[in-house]
Amino acid sequence: MSTPAEPDTFFDAHQRATVEAAMARIIPTDDQPGAREAGTIDFLDRYLSGTGFIYALPDGSGFERLEGRREQAWRSRVEQAREKYVAGVAELDRRARELGGADFVDLDDARQDDVLRALEARAQDAPAVGGPRGNQQIAYGGPVEPALQQTNAESDLDFFALLVTHTRQGFYADPIYGGNRDQVGWQVIGFPGPASLAEVHTGRYSTLDYFAPPPRRHPGQEEDHDA
Repeated sequence: MSTPAEPDTFFDAHQRATVEAAMARIIPTDDQPGAREAGTIDFLDRYLSGTGFIYALPDGSGFERLEGRREQAWRSRVEQAREKYVAGVAELDRRARELGGADFVDLDDARQDDVLRALEARAQDAPAVGGPRGNQQIAYGGPVEPALQQTNAESDLDFFALLVTHTRQGFYADPIYGGNRDQVGWQVIGFPGPASLAEVHTGRYSTLDYFAPPPRRHPGQEEDHDA
């Protein structure tokens, strides 16, 4: 493994640029910010660095230090993801050279999309651990179609599906995890998130209104009006 591009990260410079380019085709930049502006690569690169950035402390002051079997379990999960990304970057470059005579990061957007579509098609044809994968269609360069089921465990996902999952996570997760830079992912969907996790922890901010349905009125129930 080459030296990481930055401290507290995993990828070397070429791997980082390659994965960032692929993420930028999964959530592309158009009239709205995309994966590149949201820093999804920072989210992923730090996640793959070890087990120091798994669970943010509720008050937003840092991250929980994992120990014992819990740390070992997470380390195994991260190491599996590392292996998939190292092999995945090599596969992207191999397919890119076959298609366009250059590494993936050096292809234009259209040819990068072609490489990713080919990789997606292969992933759909391969059986998943424990059963079929189902629909994993991604619309490159446009709106996201019904795709990866987020309930899948990382260990069950191949490189392509893992890349899609982490791109989405890095786009929408709380910025403390390294992505969603300047809350651009939230802004794209109109979500005015908290300034920090501490606001949620102390009760100054609640997401309940975004998840709880409005209260149902029973037939014949009158609305209360101020006099």
